[in-house]
Amino acid sequence: MNWKSLLAVTLLSIATAVAQSGGAANQNSSKSSFTASPGEMASQASAPASNPVARPKSFDLGAMDKSVDPCEDFFEYACGTWRKNNPIPADQARWGRFNELAEYNRQLLHEILEKASTNGPKHDPVTQKIGDFYASCMDEKTVNAQGSAPLKPLLDRIAAISNKDELVKTLAYMHSLGINALFNFGAQPDLHNASMQIAGVFQGGLGLPDRDYYIKDDPKSQEAREKYQAHVTNMLKLLGDDDATAQKETQTIMAIETKLAQAEFDRVKMRNPENRDHKMAITQLATLAPNFEFPRFFASTGAPSFTDVNVAPPDFFKQVNGVIDSVPIDDWKAYLRWHAVHSVAPTLSQPFVEENFSFYGKYLSGQKELQARWKRCVLLTDQQLGEALGQLYIAQAFGKEGKDRMLKMVNALEEALGSDIQDLPWMTADTKKQAEVKLKAITNKIGYPDNWRDYSKVKIVRGDLLGNFWQARSFEIRRDWNKIGNPLDKKEWGMTPPTVNAYYSSSENDINFPAGILQPPFFDQAEDDAVNFGGIGVVIGHELTHGFDDQGSKFDASGNLTNWWTEADRKEFDKRTGCIADEYSSFAPVADVHLNGRLTLGENTADNGGLRIALIALRKALAADKNNPANQKKDGFTPEQRYFLGFAQVWCENRTEENQRLLAKTDPHSPGRFRVIGAVQNNADFQQAFSCKSGQKMVSENACRVW
Repeated sequence: MNWKSLLAVTLLSIATAVAQSGGAANQNSSKSSFTASPGEMASQASAPASNPVARPKSFDLGAMDKSVDPCEDFFEYACGTWRKNNPIPADQARWGRFNELAEYNRQLLHEILEKASTNGPKHDPVTQKIGDFYASCMDEKTVNAQGSAPLKPLLDRIAAISNKDELVKTLAYMHSLGINALFNFGAQPDLHNASMQIAGVFQGGLGLPDRDYYIKDDPKSQEAREKYQAHVTNMLKLLGDDDATAQKETQTIMAIETKLAQAEFDRVKMRNPENRDHKMAITQLATLAPNFEFPRFFASTGAPSFTDVNVAPPDFFKQVNGVIDSVPIDDWKAYLRWHAVHSVAPTLSQPFVEENFSFYGKYLSGQKELQARWKRCVLLTDQQLGEALGQLYIAQAFGKEGKDRMLKMVNALEEALGSDIQDLPWMTADTKKQAEVKLKAITNKIGYPDNWRDYSKVKIVRGDLLGNFWQARSFEIRRDWNKIGNPLDKKEWGMTPPTVNAYYSSSENDINFPAGILQPPFFDQAEDDAVNFGGIGVVIGHELTHGFDDQGSKFDASGNLTNWWTEADRKEFDKRTGCIADEYSSFAPVADVHLNGRLTLGENTADNGGLRIALIALRKALAADKNNPANQKKDGFTPEQRYFLGFAQVWCENRTEENQRLLAKTDPHSPGRFRVIGAVQNNADFQQAFSCKSGQKMVSENACRVW
C-alpha cells in the first residue's frame, strides 16, 4: 500500500507531506520515488498567478559558477550561480529545479481550474466536478464564516463516546474519512503473492513527523516537543476549550502519542521488507492484541470481509495493546478530537490554517509565509481529484511524440542495465541469470493511465469545502479497501499526471513516469541526447536500479518477497551497499546533523547506478549514430561533460536549515547537493571527463559501486 501517497493528500497548506502526515505512514510503501513524495513536491510554488512562469531550461550555462573547480565541488560548479540567483521564496521551505517545473505545471493547472470553475457555459461532468471542488476551496469568505462548524458532527460523535464499543466504531469511522488515528489500515499487495491484494495494518497515530521527536533528548527534539504541545493547545482552544482544559488535554495527547512512538520501529527498520512481512489470520491478530478489538474494527469500517491481514510490525500492536485499556475513555476522546482537527485544519477557517502553518510550516520547515490560496487550492484539487484534473492537463500538455521518445530511452536504459549486470565482476552467473529475468520482466507506465479513474460517485457541492474533501477522501479510502481480496491492478497509477516525480514499485516490478516530469530540465525535445540522458536518462536508470537496491533486490520478477541470490553474492552485495551507507552518513547538511546513510541507502544506490547505466546508454546511442549532434563538442563542453552537467543541474536547489533538519530525520532521499557529489565521487567516468586527480574532493579514496 502506498501510504506515502495516501496520507500526503491531506495537505491544503504549508508544510511538507512528511511533516504533516506523521511519521510511520511513509515507511510502508513498496514504491520508491525519485524525489520527495508527490504531495510535498507538488506543494512547492512561489510566483503569483499574475506573473507568468517560464518553462525551466534543460542545460543552463548561466546556472554555472565556473570560478569553482568541478573536481573540488561539482554541485557548486554546475549550480552555483543558479543558487545565488534563486533564493528560497518566502512561501517555501526549499527551492530547486523540481520546484520550478512544478510551478510551471501549476500555472497550467490554475488556468484549467479557473475556466472549469466558471458558472458560464455548461461543462462536461469531469470539468464540472473539478471546477466545483476548486471553487469551494477558493471561496474563502464562506470557509471563514463557517469556522469549525463543518467539523462539529464528528466532534459531537467523539464527545458522545461512552464505552469501548463506541470508541472502536468511531475510530473505524474516522479511518473511513482518512483520519488514521492510532494505526493505519488499508490494502496492500501480498508480499508472497504479489498478484493479489490483502488487508494490512501498520504502526502510526503520531502528530509529529517521526518517532524520534518523542523519544530523543537532544535540545532540538526537546524544543520540538515543547512547540508541538503549544500548537496542540492552541488548536484545541480554537475549538472552544479554555486554556486550562486545552493544556490538560494536550498533556494527555502527548502521553498517548509518546507511548505509540516508543512502540514504533524506526524508519530504517521499516525500510526492511522482512520487518513488514507478518501475514496472519485475524484470529491470530486478535490474540496478539486483543484490546484493539480488530474484528469489531474491521467490521465497522465496511471494508470487504477477509480472514488474513499483514501486520507491520507485530511488536507495535503487541506493545500498544496494553495501552488501549489502561487509557481512560475520556483520554482517548481527547486524542481522537485532536487528530480530527489536525487532519483537516487546512480546510477550516483562517485561524486554524495559520496556526497549523505556524508549527508545521514556519517552525518545522522554515517557511516564512503561507502560500497564496490559489496555490493551495490547485494542490488540493490535484491531490483529491487527480485523475479528473489530469485528463484536462494531459490534453494540453503531453503529446505522442514525447511518449515515443521516452519509450525509446527506457528501452536503451534497460539494455544498458542488462549489459552492466553481465559485466559485474563480483556477481556469479547464477545470480546474474536471475537478475536478468527480473530486468526483462520490468514493465513501464509513461505519461498517464490507460483508463481514467471514475469519480462519478464523488458528490461535490459548492460552498462545502470540508464536505467535498471528505467526499473525495472517503471515495479513495473505500476504493482502496475494496481492493482487499482482489487481484492487483497493475495499470493503476500512484501519482497524478502533473506530478514532477517518478517511482518504481517492488510489488508490480514496474517504473512509472508521470507526464509532469517529462519536460525540461529533465526531458527536452529540443535538446541533444547528452543532456537528455543526463536528465531523464538518469531518472530512468535510477528507477530501474531501485529494482536492485537494498530493498528491491529482495523481490523477484513477479514482485514477490523472495531470495533469488546465492549466499556469497548477497554477502558481497551487502558489503557494497554498506560502503554507500557509510559514505552518505559522512555528509552533514547542517553542522550538527548528518544524513542517515541507512535511511537513504535505496535512493543513493539508485542515484549511483542510474548515473552509471545512463552513460552506458548514451555512449551506445552516440556510437550507433556518428551524425548524432550530441557527438559534437558544444558550448566548450564534450558530450560526456554535458551529460554530467545535465545530471547535476537537475539538482540545483536551496533549502532552509529547518527543512534540512526535518528531512535528515524523515526523508529517504539525500539533499540535492549530496545526490550530486556522492554519485560523482564514486564515478571514474566523471573524473576522467573533467580530468580530476587523486586527492581532489570529487575523487573518493574509497569509491563505492554496487551497479
